[in-house]
Amino acid sequence: MNNNQKGALFDLDGVLIDSETVYTSFWQEVAPRYGQTAPTFALDIKGTTLTDILNTYFPDPQQQKEITELVHRLEDEIVYPVFEGVREFLDSLTSAGFRIAVVTSSDNTKMEYLFRQQPWMRSRFDAIITGSMVKNSKPDPEGYLLAAKNIGCNPQNCYVFEDSFQGLEAGRRAGATVIALATTNPREKLEGKAAVVIDGFAGLDLKQLPKI
Repeated sequence: MNNNQKGALFDLDGVLIDSETVYTSFWQEVAPRYGQTAPTFALDIKGTTLTDILNTYFPDPQQQKEITELVHRLEDEIVYPVFEGVREFLDSLTSAGFRIAVVTSSDNTKMEYLFRQQPWMRSRFDAIITGSMVKNSKPDPEGYLLAAKNIGCNPQNCYVFEDSFQGLEAGRRAGATVIALATTNPREKLEGKAAVVIDGFAGLDLKQLPKI
């Protein structure tokens, strides 16, 4: 491992691709059918793997089967638009010598749907860590620690870009410098949970971020 190598670790939904509103609507509709009626349910589970969601809130095997089918059907049909400025910011990181990874709670099935629409993503990153590759879901730091290891970086030399509270905590617990995106949660609720809060990547310069 290169102790001086810098890394940038990105969550996927709500950070690189604009898909969180679709998932919010999905869970707001589906969860009550299976007994989860809390008005904040869709927000409470953001950043969590599907396996953890099912095991925690829908332990019945038949419910798990039905919900998994609904999720994968949704993921096969929806559009995965990349946020403005993402490609340019990734290019700036590469030019600055950063190694880059994605750390997502999405499973491998969803990732294949994504790569079908955005094929450039498959080879653009030095590592892609999915929910299928970790035992512990965010806010556990396992995914970010694994990503840092896979790209040859100390976590302390990495940025973590996140939009969910679970993801922000995972990044902090990994020891990284956490950057919050106000794409899913309002800026005022993110203040104090990250080194800095940004609205997105459009026009973002590395000089605007804390040094690592």
